[in-house]
Amino acid sequence: MAIFFIADTHFSEENIMKYENRPFMSMEVMNEELIANWNRIVGDEDIVYVLGDFGAYGQEKQILDRLKGTKYLVKGNHDIQNNEYYRQAGFQGVYDYPIILEQFWILSHEPLYVNENMPYANLFGHVHNSPLFKDYSSHHFCVSVERINYTPIEFEEIKRQIIG
Repeated sequence: MAIFFIADTHFSEENIMKYENRPFMSMEVMNEELIANWNRIVGDEDIVYVLGDFGAYGQEKQILDRLKGTKYLVKGNHDIQNNEYYRQAGFQGVYDYPIILEQFWILSHEPLYVNENMPYANLFGHVHNSPLFKDYSSHHFCVSVERINYTPIEFEEIKRQIIG
């Protein structure tokens, strides 16, 4: 079993392609590419944390049913339905606020203040490909799809990059 992270998929959101200069010909192509990338590396027994802005606009269940793994959602500013809605769609757990994983990793949608002298690191989304957050600190890691090649990134790879 492996753990993966991804944020800001914005499934079925046509405007996100324009706002973030995504390299897809259409929303349908974007959805299919995101699904294919996800299923290429995530197995049925794996865990995926979506750090906000899943998207799908009423099609969450149809998309989640096609995605491998056990999925958890740390809600973002675009995840406006109630938690039960997302659980019924297929998320195993849904969180309104940041959560802490392994007593070190703060999982949030928006970046939180941490620095290398603190006993935490922050995994987040929200900022997409904004150059303002390229190197926020050595204890931050952005998992917005634009930064991780539109493919979930394995936790072990994040640990290698942050901890060494």
